[in-house]
Amino acid sequence: MITGKNYIGQELSASGKTTFTTFDPLTERANPATFYEATEAEIDEAVRLATEAFDKFGKLSGDRKAEFLQAIADEILALDDILIQTYCSETGLPQGRARGERGRTVGQLRAFAELVAESSWVEASIDRAQADRKPIPKPDLRKMLVPLGPVAVFGASNFPLAYSTAGGDTAAALAAGCPVVVKSHPMHAGTGELVASAIVRAAKKTGMPQGVFSNLNSSGIAVGTQLVQHPGIKAVGFTGSIGGGRALFDLASRRREPIPVFAEMGSVNPVVLLPNAVRDRGNEWAKTYASSITLGSGQFCTNPGLLLGLADQNLSTFAETLAEEILKIDPSCMLHPNIRKNYEGNRAKALSQEGLSVLARYDKEVGTNFAGQTVALVDGKRFLEHPVLHQEVFGPYSLIVQCADAEELEQIIAQLEGQLTGTVLAEGDEAKDYDKVISALRNRVGRLIFNGVPTGVEVCASMQHGGPYPASTDSRFTAVGIHSIKRWARPVSYQDWPDALLPEELKEANPLGIRRQTDGIFES
Repeated sequence: MITGKNYIGQELSASGKTTFTTFDPLTERANPATFYEATEAEIDEAVRLATEAFDKFGKLSGDRKAEFLQAIADEILALDDILIQTYCSETGLPQGRARGERGRTVGQLRAFAELVAESSWVEASIDRAQADRKPIPKPDLRKMLVPLGPVAVFGASNFPLAYSTAGGDTAAALAAGCPVVVKSHPMHAGTGELVASAIVRAAKKTGMPQGVFSNLNSSGIAVGTQLVQHPGIKAVGFTGSIGGGRALFDLASRRREPIPVFAEMGSVNPVVLLPNAVRDRGNEWAKTYASSITLGSGQFCTNPGLLLGLADQNLSTFAETLAEEILKIDPSCMLHPNIRKNYEGNRAKALSQEGLSVLARYDKEVGTNFAGQTVALVDGKRFLEHPVLHQEVFGPYSLIVQCADAEELEQIIAQLEGQLTGTVLAEGDEAKDYDKVISALRNRVGRLIFNGVPTGVEVCASMQHGGPYPASTDSRFTAVGIHSIKRWARPVSYQDWPDALLPEELKEANPLGIRRQTDGIFES
């Protein structure tokens, strides 16, 4: 049963008067549950409890944190059909997508449980003392990662499970030992509340300290603003628009004690179509990319919004085929009327630029919140002259750019903003002839893809989901995979401490049996 209340610590509260509901974009009806906007007092209480919980939670063993994370995964699965039904009623997405995203969410939690149970993630490093070193003796130094403190996590609009209440940011922060205060996304507050209830049950069952997790509802920006400005919050996780992420980044930077904001934001995910690939497999790639561009109505941060190639007849044929193939695909429902409105506005702005031509635009009658896919074409010179064409159009839209030569292609890539992904389509060994182009692409992206599509982000240790600004606020970190835990930790060195007083991870005997670097040599 959805109560519409805020979860603060391990209790329920709803002292506020401001309410809101969620919306089913498929049926165009408001959902029945009413949600209460968190008050300033509730925000303060959630952060106070998180701060108190940190003193205990941040010191828990890896095994205890793993037990908690596994329990969260179990409790989410136990929600069963009510979670799937609520997810679908708040997104317009099919049950298959809901179940797939639930599986990913549970998988992330279990992966972090395994990581912290093993404990080597703390990157323990030991340099033993050299008392007889001349002219200055060397002290004993031991370093490891420790949790930052309470973390604010903002739920994402396009992934109600995998990037929201118990998504990657929350899972990684809890794994690191950081209590979490979630600002639930208003578009799927019901889904968020159900997941929050699962986390609360898991916390109680595993004996976690009160305040290790809170979930706050909000229909606007006030709650998020207050949360980021609260002195008890030590870091922020966000997945969403450039405007939203930048606003949080600026708020955090202006605090008396600035804190890091790890925001994953906009990206057009450029795809470089090399000549032989277009010549030999143009039809195949056109069909593949028609599906990728329209997947989930284009509501993925890795949607391929920019296709770059060298102008010739083969590229023209590819463009024509892509236009034909994309119109064969039935449009799908977008997550919210506001997202569709923004899509139409940004698409209209792009299509109004001089020199751009529309190759395909789905114009048959569709549902109110459905988005018609669009493919447009422009030459490289015009693309460089109109920076608005470089911006993301969030939805089923992609722009093909015909470059005059490899030099112009390289110039265009170099002038792009930071991106999450960059893809190269090549045939045989032709990529070796475009080293400068590929080097330029590598400098603008977090993930380089060869002969594939950017949609789809594997959750594993080698995934890099981030990139130069504005793809993310810090390109050194990933928002997906077990290494995302490093966002919520900082290094601390212990100098000349007695062995008995050191953390288990740094003791001489290595009682946890973890992988460490000792005097420059890795041991396990």
